[in-house]
Amino acid sequence: PSSVSSAEAVDYLLARGILIPVAGAAMSQLHDAFDEARDGGRTHRALDIMAPRGTAVISADSGRILRISVSSLGGNTIYATDPLSRVVYYYAHLDAYQPGLVQGAPVARGDTLGFVGTTGNAPKVTPHLHFQVMRMPADGKYWDGDPINPYPLILLSHDSVRP
Repeated sequence: PSSVSSAEAVDYLLARGILIPVAGAAMSQLHDAFDEARDGGRTHRALDIMAPRGTAVISADSGRILRISVSSLGGNTIYATDPLSRVVYYYAHLDAYQPGLVQGAPVARGDTLGFVGTTGNAPKVTPHLHFQVMRMPADGKYWDGDPINPYPLILLSHDSVRP
């Protein structure tokens, strides 16, 4: 996959109109925490969507599953991409995965990927989805792409006129 500029990626994502990736979540529940500090000197670079444990995590866009894995920070995680492999969607702290979900599987916008939880370094009393959007790097190392703030993308997608 060829890398795209941040501006191109933003225009592309706006045209795709990504969903809030938690079933039943409303824009009013979201808080832009992209630039907030995190432990270990890290910057958040993602959107946390609070929801009761077990709430369905849905695919923000159509595409395919790149990887299903477990990490110390993200816990149960899923990396997915759009149909053209231009951007990467990262879903973390999942309580569980949707049964039958496998690496390489195609997903449609709105499909259930897993369920909100507190795995990894998430506070055990604060179930949420950690949702990150990144540009696909030219070298294909999808876990290391440049983050793009999903909050304004979702906000603009929900402000536009859609059926």
